[in-house]
Amino acid sequence: MSTAAPAITREKLIDLLNEDLSREYQAIIAYGNYSQVLKGPQYMNIAGELEVHAKEELEHALKIAYQIDYLGGMPSVTPKPVKTSEKAEDMLRFDLENETETIRQYRRRVKQADELNEFALSETIREILTDEQDHLVALATALNQDPPNVGIAD
Repeated sequence: MSTAAPAITREKLIDLLNEDLSREYQAIIAYGNYSQVLKGPQYMNIAGELEVHAKEELEHALKIAYQIDYLGGMPSVTPKPVKTSEKAEDMLRFDLENETETIRQYRRRVKQADELNEFALSETIREILTDEQDHLVALATALNQDPPNVGIAD
């Protein structure tokens, strides 16, 4: 019985994890910034929560960097661009869009890691996904909307 070669290579997985790492850096910067500049009593609770999110995103970045190093890659040092706005609602929408994309990508990464039998990596990402989903719910709630149906990246 022959087994087909995986659709993903270790090298490609490293590249994709570095994109994820850049998204984590983006989230650290955005959450750190937004948590300090959100104004108004209606945003005080979410501002405090964003500060917590920034710390969690740093933990995620460290975990992803560790996994990239383990796989033989060099962790990225460049964040994806951070959008800013004078409007609190816009900032929360930017975060919601970013979390949605992050969850999509991490769901894909779990499958890719499993395909390469990198089960510790997929478990690490599953743990990160729990936090990211909590962030998504908090942002959607702050925007007075239901959390989006995220799906999975193609």
